[in-house]
Amino acid sequence: MKRSTFAAAAVLALAARAFAQAPPAKTVVLKAARMFDGKSDRAVSPGLVVVENGRIASVGGAAPAGAEVIDLGDATLLPGFIDAHVHLAMEASDNWLADFYSRIMRFPAEQAHYAELYARRTLDAGFTTVRDVGSWQYVALGLRNAINAGIAEGPRMLVSNYAIGATGGHTDGTPYPPDRVKESGPREGVCNGPEECRAAVRYQIKYGADVIKCMPSGGVLSLGDPVDAPELTQEEMNAIVSEAHAWGRKVAAHCHGDAAAKIAIAAGVDSIEHGSFLKPDTLALMKKKGTYLVPTLYAGFWVGSHADKFPPPIAVKARAAAAAMAAMFREAVHQGVNVAFGTDAGVEPHGTNAQEFVLMTRDGLSAAAALRAATSGGADLLGISADSGSLEKGKRADIVAVPGDPTADIAATGKVFFVMQQGRIVKNARP
Repeated sequence: MKRSTFAAAAVLALAARAFAQAPPAKTVVLKAARMFDGKSDRAVSPGLVVVENGRIASVGGAAPAGAEVIDLGDATLLPGFIDAHVHLAMEASDNWLADFYSRIMRFPAEQAHYAELYARRTLDAGFTTVRDVGSWQYVALGLRNAINAGIAEGPRMLVSNYAIGATGGHTDGTPYPPDRVKESGPREGVCNGPEECRAAVRYQIKYGADVIKCMPSGGVLSLGDPVDAPELTQEEMNAIVSEAHAWGRKVAAHCHGDAAAKIAIAAGVDSIEHGSFLKPDTLALMKKKGTYLVPTLYAGFWVGSHADKFPPPIAVKARAAAAAMAAMFREAVHQGVNVAFGTDAGVEPHGTNAQEFVLMTRDGLSAAAALRAATSGGADLLGISADSGSLEKGKRADIVAVPGDPTADIAATGKVFFVMQQGRIVKNARP
């Protein structure tokens, strides 16, 4: 036998022996005064969840004999939170120009270290799953792959890679002098006409996108476009959505403007992100078609309160969007539009995501409904409800605990002290 073949065989034999001698998986029981399962209107008492092999083995009842019992006391067990709108590859500060400089000057490998830091902060805050809806140079994609491989710590990620939009639009970024910077094309999400838009979708999927993000409306933190102007035609939107759905990918549409949202909804997008200036008839159309709203109230609050820090063209847009968001969301709640929790974290600091819960309840959603938006509702939007979003037998053991009862005091969501991700305890700081 060749030496290399013998060595490989020896390694396999040792691995098989270690596997055969491995102790049986430990059963862990989580106990607390209460439990919110992610689907109900209230918390129940007491709370008990049995975890085996990274999955929920049972909910309620008695602890099995021989199990390790972790008693979290006067707390509430909940499904791990889901944030459907984050940007883990970046984080803004109070200094727009410094952020602009950093984005240009940092190498992708350097930025990846910041991204992992933001991912750990997000997980520590109780968000065990996120949908990353836009990054550049595949930093978010690389982070997702590293987390999946177990060499980085963070939430489970569904990523979109580059967002898709028109030349000069929100996805096209800052209008640099054209003789100094290479123009972006469909691979970077910038497209004109239905066929280029199809190509842009295919490029994102080719390089590993789980979801497609598009920009039919202008944006706030970009210099060159009005915040509410439509930037994609109906034909372009139809091409994006039909191509994405043909590949089994959902579509998230960045829309501040009402006219752009109507185009996106008609095309069949799965969610409208932000929705700052949506009118009642557009919200009614979303209710009729089952289109989700991901309101990102925290982002609106953040940019509005920091508007004086931005260049004047951005400051005007930030104030307008911030002023419109709350009323839009109250109307959406009144009409019963499907709502999924999303923060736009990266615009505001990572790890502070729970502030969205406070703003959602401030603007008309009940505490239980806000919790459902970040659990079963988020799982439904992301297409992962078969294994996530609620405390039910067979689902992933993504479980968090907060002090007290968040259905009575939603601010408790900002005090997560216990986090379990797929059966592994990643935080236990019981008070």
